[in-house]
Amino acid sequence: MRRCIGLDVHREFAQVAVWEDGLVRQAGRIELTPEGLRAFAASLCVTDEVALEATGNTHAIARLLEQHVGRVVVSNPQKTRAIAEPRSRPTRSTRRCWRGCWRPTTCRRCGCRTRPPSRCAARSPAGPTSCGSGPGRRNQVQSILHRNLVPRCPAADLLGTKGRAWLAAQDLPPDEHQAVGALLRQLDFHGQELRIVDAELGRVALEREEVRRLLTIPGVDATVALAIVAAVGDFGRFSSPQRLVSYLGLNPRVRQSGGQPAQHGRITKQGRAHARGMLVEAAWAAAKTPGPLRAFYERVRARRGMQVAVVATARKLATLCWHLVVSEQDYAFARPSLTDKKLRALELRAGLPARRGQKGTAAAYSLKEVRRRERALAEQAEVAYRQLVAGWQPKPPAKQQPNRGVAAATGARR
Repeated sequence: MRRCIGLDVHREFAQVAVWEDGLVRQAGRIELTPEGLRAFAASLCVTDEVALEATGNTHAIARLLEQHVGRVVVSNPQKTRAIAEPRSRPTRSTRRCWRGCWRPTTCRRCGCRTRPPSRCAARSPAGPTSCGSGPGRRNQVQSILHRNLVPRCPAADLLGTKGRAWLAAQDLPPDEHQAVGALLRQLDFHGQELRIVDAELGRVALEREEVRRLLTIPGVDATVALAIVAAVGDFGRFSSPQRLVSYLGLNPRVRQSGGQPAQHGRITKQGRAHARGMLVEAAWAAAKTPGPLRAFYERVRARRGMQVAVVATARKLATLCWHLVVSEQDYAFARPSLTDKKLRALELRAGLPARRGQKGTAAAYSLKEVRRRERALAEQAEVAYRQLVAGWQPKPPAKQQPNRGVAAATGARR
């Protein structure tokens, strides 16, 4: 009896659907491991036909299944819906797609079995490592494991000591092992270069008083402080914090025509995008730390949602940075032990010697009682802020006035 089996392929499993006698039924999930696929293939017959979409691990799955079934069809995912739900007469391209995508049986370069030519080591000795950043190379390593049906790494960091030991023990084809080795060597090289740059940035940050002041804000570390200082430069060139917020693109768009009321939209996203992104990342951290900033975030989130609240907190952080630097003051609700820990981490980043066995300036942060007292003070400040804004009422909208001379620009008479 002829059956048609469809596989919805994911990273670690595949959903199975079986068409038989004109009826389609769900057959559950199978694990995308060599053992799981072999067990699934053993339950198939030589008269069965299997169809699956083209994805990263499709060729490995097809190689295991084609030995047990009559036909394996790999479909183009962009054409699959057009085939299933045709709106017009089938074209030549769709009729060609009904026959499935072409899959090489042997590599045209080196003759290795069922390896896509684009992945062959003979085409590029270094494998897919000619370009890309650090995260891109990490993703390329993950892609190699994915298309060879290797499960996820049990270690937290794939490129750490445990992760690399696990990676070396995996059963990969020789050319894939070469590609992984080339990627790891490039990652090590760029990591060393980044450490040199980080040390130089750490030395620069220790000399800037603005960076030290910004480190007193919860959620702001050395990287965020350096990004803000590098983007702004001289804080004194902005006469008000609103101008700094506008410079960073965190102010809402305002549309107004004639005497109509002003309409506020999304933020402008003008200016330094990198500094704006770093402020948003700091806002996420500040929203989880006790203090007035967390109370502000939760107050806005209750009215406008999480995404709007975190951007509003980033705008609040930009305003706070301007006031601290211009007034030459530290954050009033700072946690001293946490600030000392940030400064010590910055010193180590700059290459200063580590004093192991000696009590340094950041030793107080390791004491639970000190952290508990500082957290309690921050929670008191948060409660005080909540009480302060509890009686605030939304500002009523201004009444629309008829157009009368120059008053039409503001919507109100002089």
